[in-house]
Amino acid sequence: MFMGEYAHTIDAKGRVILPADFRQELGVSFVITKGLDKCLFLYGQQAWEELAAKLRALPLAKPEARAIVRFFFSGARTLECDKQGRFLVPANLRAYADITLRQSVVLTGADNRIEVWSKDQWSRYNEEVEPDVTVIAASLAELGI
Repeated sequence: MFMGEYAHTIDAKGRVILPADFRQELGVSFVITKGLDKCLFLYGQQAWEELAAKLRALPLAKPEARAIVRFFFSGARTLECDKQGRFLVPANLRAYADITLRQSVVLTGADNRIEVWSKDQWSRYNEEVEPDVTVIAASLAELGI
């Protein structure tokens, strides 16, 4: 399980340090893809395979199913960290998440995945969501939350 929030800077070559707490759990090889809310998702191989199986099971005839499959798979890349624990964020994914070179980024644990956010996007997201967390929790009570 991934937990916590870590701030780092993306370097001039598009690399960011993967926190040591995340590295062991994520494994040697992992997948990066477009995430929801203008962030990026990092999945360990097993978690990615589980998500991919669910996406493959969606009915091809439904436009929404095709759209979500395209969304996740078109941006997906398999990555590894270098000896310094850094991984390269591909340019197309940096553009999607509004991450620029030499910018602060935030890596957050989100259970079975890690999310990579531009610091500005993360701040905006929290400003929008935090005031409504109580209302959100109440609306999810029927799901057992």
